[in-house]
Amino acid sequence: MLEDLTTAVSSPTVWPAAYPQGYAVVDVETTGLARDDRIISAAVYRLDAHGEVEDHWYTLVNPERDPGPVWIHGLTSDVLEGAPLFEAIAEEFATRLEGRVLVAHNAVFDWQMIAREYARARSEPPVRQRLCTIALSKELELPLPNHKLESLAAHFGVVQQRAHHALDDARVLAEAFRPSLHAAAQGGVRLPLHECRPLTEWTDRAVPRQQSGYGAYQPRSWRPARRRPACPYPNPGRYEDGKPLKQGMRVAFSGDTSIERDLLEDRAIEAGLHVATSISRLTSLLVTNDPDSGTSKVVRARQYGTPVVDEAAFGQLLGDVEAASEDDRTDG
Repeated sequence: MLEDLTTAVSSPTVWPAAYPQGYAVVDVETTGLARDDRIISAAVYRLDAHGEVEDHWYTLVNPERDPGPVWIHGLTSDVLEGAPLFEAIAEEFATRLEGRVLVAHNAVFDWQMIAREYARARSEPPVRQRLCTIALSKELELPLPNHKLESLAAHFGVVQQRAHHALDDARVLAEAFRPSLHAAAQGGVRLPLHECRPLTEWTDRAVPRQQSGYGAYQPRSWRPARRRPACPYPNPGRYEDGKPLKQGMRVAFSGDTSIERDLLEDRAIEAGLHVATSISRLTSLLVTNDPDSGTSKVVRARQYGTPVVDEAAFGQLLGDVEAASEDDRTDG
């Protein structure tokens, strides 16, 4: 059982009817931060509608490759060698998530890692909404020095025992989430819930497979460098609502997408668009499913007045991209 926190806010007389009926507080440790990195441990605390703990679960996962930054998570190749593959724990993991809102600290990252693992396993996680405790702390205007988990824990008097251990991080987050949830309910705060879109397409990449000792960790992405061909069309300017995209427009992406990002970028390039890696005054359009995420791209898009659409709208726009005129074409 979780200890009662002296800073916890008492339950409101009437609990908001719109609040979810259950939560799955999740933490995953991974081999790195890139799209092709893998989950090496996962923990879930299941909470009821008021944030009270029902049970918890933890597992190691064999990533079939180098374990990554061992000095952070402490999981060596020897420890992970006998662990189950993700496919073997996917069903149990799913039962822990089903029918609940996924709660995590920096939830976009945990959700993306989970969605990719299920896509590799040719399946989908039963998650439809997520809640980021960083976003919730901002909604509550908590006086935190930063948005690290340790700062949130300290605010509520929660003691961390093993930082970067999935089970303890999930426990700490569950203990900090309960008073946060009660404070939100007491103040009538709308929870920052966001839609989770499972990956519907996945392409396996050539990554180092498991070998004895895994080899030395290289602090880099396993994602192969992809040299994009230069866009042969000049930038015609910003996208205007109600009008089609035009070849040469600079399009940037932010956050998780239901279609694997590389595939989405490939489709944009095939349509004659320029895929930009950052936002500038020249960016024609930002595509994001989470316009309130506060990522650097979203913030810059607001600063520059860059138009923003979600993935579904962008998919429709891709079906009818206006061709550049012959005068606009440049030598490729």
